[in-house]
Amino acid sequence: MSSQKDLFEVSGPNYLTYVNWNCPHHRRSVMASLVQGVYVLERDRQWNRQGPDARAPAWWKFFHFELREALVDAADSSIFGAVYAFQPPYHLADPAATAGAPHYVVAFRGTITKKGSAYRDLELDLQLVRNGLEHTSRFRAAMQTIHNVVAWAGAGHGRVWLAGHSLGSAISTLGGKAMARAGVVLTTFLFNAPFLSAPVEKIPHKGMKQGIRIAKSFVTAGVATVLQKGTGGGEDAFAALARWVPHVLVNPADPISAEYVGYFGHRKKMEDIGAGAVGRLATRNSVRDLLLGIGKAGGCEPLHLFPSAVLTVNRGPSPDFKTAHGIHQWWSPDLALECSAYSYA
Repeated sequence: MSSQKDLFEVSGPNYLTYVNWNCPHHRRSVMASLVQGVYVLERDRQWNRQGPDARAPAWWKFFHFELREALVDAADSSIFGAVYAFQPPYHLADPAATAGAPHYVVAFRGTITKKGSAYRDLELDLQLVRNGLEHTSRFRAAMQTIHNVVAWAGAGHGRVWLAGHSLGSAISTLGGKAMARAGVVLTTFLFNAPFLSAPVEKIPHKGMKQGIRIAKSFVTAGVATVLQKGTGGGEDAFAALARWVPHVLVNPADPISAEYVGYFGHRKKMEDIGAGAVGRLATRNSVRDLLLGIGKAGGCEPLHLFPSAVLTVNRGPSPDFKTAHGIHQWWSPDLALECSAYSYA
């Protein structure tokens, strides 16, 4: 038994017979497909689909990738990530079209709530909200893999890309930030990344949303000023990530990721009303994480806050949560997208 969504020929972007790596739509669609490949790898494992019955390989082979490594969680033996290598056939290796292609992609799936991986995935979802993922075995394995792939790539480490969906986006975020601090900037695609804060974006009244965000910025800035007085390192650490510009892809109908729309838009609003300094301080902090960080060595940095990003918002209709939060939306050929670039200065 298999879901139709596992079948590339039924649900995948099989219309994309030619990939131009300089085209944002093509890049986004392929990265989403590689993440879907990780989901299907795990479902193949759970259903014992092997050889010609396996559904996962089509999700990467169609785009001329090969699977170099499947990442396995030691806690439950589930597959949570994959390392892909781009291997285009000689006759398709158009230098102009493949110049922007990655050499390697490290991709991470999100939560699967069925069968063999549900308990571990939901446990990590809870851990993400409560304490973060930094000290989990899954993230440590992911981080070691990222280091290994960057080492394989050598001087071409700029052609190593990261991609993740939902919980997998949180892992990609942590990995991307860690590598950026080490001076290695990796192209990163974050699909429906969790924003660990109240979903103000879901409030229908625009004026009320703006009022709440402005008040929240002043409160956050005030708390940060008091708790970080004399430390001086917070801004430098945040600004050090500015060269890393992840692609953050969200749907406003998805309560898990929707708040990124307001987070980035609000930064401009604070500048417009002459409160840019307050906005910049609030941008790199959250009250929750500031308070949880009291007395902890090195303080804390909220997972969901970015200095810079390319924000892509799917404004198309989403009839339910499953559609709004799903990975499948991101390779549709007729999306109604808004794209904006943000930088921290």
